[in-house]
Amino acid sequence: MRKLILTLTLATLTAPAALAQSDMSGHDMTMGDHATMDHGVHAEATLNSLSDGTANVSHGPIPDIGWPAMTMDMTVLDGAEIGAIEPGDEVMMMLEKGPDGMFAIRALMPKE
Repeated sequence: MRKLILTLTLATLTAPAALAQSDMSGHDMTMGDHATMDHGVHAEATLNSLSDGTANVSHGPIPDIGWPAMTMDMTVLDGAEIGAIEPGDEVMMMLEKGPDGMFAIRALMPKE
């Protein structure tokens, strides 16, 4: 009986810490900007080209990070999620700010 009470007590005391830790999964708290702390920055764009490690995109203003509309080459991060897209497609991109302060593409998906 004593072991059962001790086990239940320990489970009760450790459960909130475990839940708090699991609630933060998917959040990279090393990012500096508020916009990038919650699943990156999302923006619509037109994919102009996609090559090994680089995407050329044209996008409208991205107010979350203070960017005006422009066409640019962007680094595609290793392991980025890339949907079935081709040059000329309208896409949704997720940008992530790296430790170097530069934004790069974490995901490119067809715009739905």
